[in-house]
Amino acid sequence: MPNDARLRKPAEFRAVYEGGRRFDGRLVTAFVLPTRLEQHRLGITASRKMSRLAVNRNRAKRLLREAFRLTGGELAVLRNRYDWVFNARRLIIEEKADAVAADLRRIIAQVGRNEKPSPCETEK
Repeated sequence: MPNDARLRKPAEFRAVYEGGRRFDGRLVTAFVLPTRLEQHRLGITASRKMSRLAVNRNRAKRLLREAFRLTGGELAVLRNRYDWVFNARRLIIEEKADAVAADLRRIIAQVGRNEKPSPCETEK
């Protein structure tokens, strides 16, 4: 994933948490904020509350990155571009990438149903 497609700074994460919408899945909680950028950006968190073992937290982050990559077709259909923050849940540790991708597809479908005109369209 290219660096410009990632959320890295705490201020970027904070903006999504404070200004975005929350969507709960079985394996992940997603916070979504519409942007004016040309591409979606992704931030992932896996806290110690989710798992005390770093190997499990790292696996959760890898699974979420791969699932986000696999759902690129569904993301392209969305009218707006978004900043996404995924918070991994405990259940994700025992799941395969296909199950994580299916959970993200359900969340993306929810986002699509709740879409409003993009920030660019409202200024015209």
